[in-house]
Amino acid sequence: MTLERISEQRCHGGVQGFYRHHSSACGLPMRFAVYLPPQANNGPVPVLYYLAGLTCSEETFAIKAGAQRVAAELGLALVSPDTSPRDTGIGGATDDWDFGEGAGFYLDATQPPWSAHFRMYRYICDELPAVIAEHFAVDVTRSGIFGHSMGGHGALTIALKNPQQFRSVSAFAPIVAPSQVPWGLKALPRYLGEDRAAWVSYDACALLQRGRHPGTILIDQGESDPFLAEQLRPELFEAACAATGQSLRLRRHSGYDHSYWFIQSFIEDHLRHHAAELTA
Repeated sequence: MTLERISEQRCHGGVQGFYRHHSSACGLPMRFAVYLPPQANNGPVPVLYYLAGLTCSEETFAIKAGAQRVAAELGLALVSPDTSPRDTGIGGATDDWDFGEGAGFYLDATQPPWSAHFRMYRYICDELPAVIAEHFAVDVTRSGIFGHSMGGHGALTIALKNPQQFRSVSAFAPIVAPSQVPWGLKALPRYLGEDRAAWVSYDACALLQRGRHPGTILIDQGESDPFLAEQLRPELFEAACAATGQSLRLRRHSGYDHSYWFIQSFIEDHLRHHAAELTA
């Protein structure tokens, strides 16, 4: 599979790179970032996928989260894909910041015109890991996933449906119940249709009724997050975990908001959480 290198920079003894390839899942070019720690020079390392939130791209996490220093210490590869296909040519795809391009919700759309390119679930679960395994020194049997906001939603739903593939999972301020909040009620009908039964596969609270993740789920949430009460609703996921016996560490932090300043503050805890799960 052909991979185009956009740029590579030395960082904390490893390499931070940005890449592009043609995606068969999305039918368009897709971009992603990879941080390879120095340990990758000696053999395959565990790999951690980060899914960014609304309006973000493959660059956001690599530039803003400050994760590379600890990833280099722990020997973790970090992969951050774009949040949707781009330049789709679909009418209305760039009209809203919370729907369309930059807002793929990590699902496989079934409704036209979105179904032609918005197949991010398949991309994250199947195609991107194959590309990473082919071109980078990673151990695909030790993969974890985490994300922020819309990306936290993606990480939780993908890990709950694929626990053998993604052995560890965490999230910052995730959308845990898109079927019940405005962001989801705007996106899910347009991507998946009006039948709410189709939404269950992309709702973390609903998925817990189908099965638990074998690991402990770590979630950090800022209590000054402007989206907390209306869009995020972590108490719904907390209740769903309690009802189903899912192991959960939900940490609430006074004074923190929804920004990458919040993520920077707790990124080390998340990387250490994943390292412990993936090296056990």
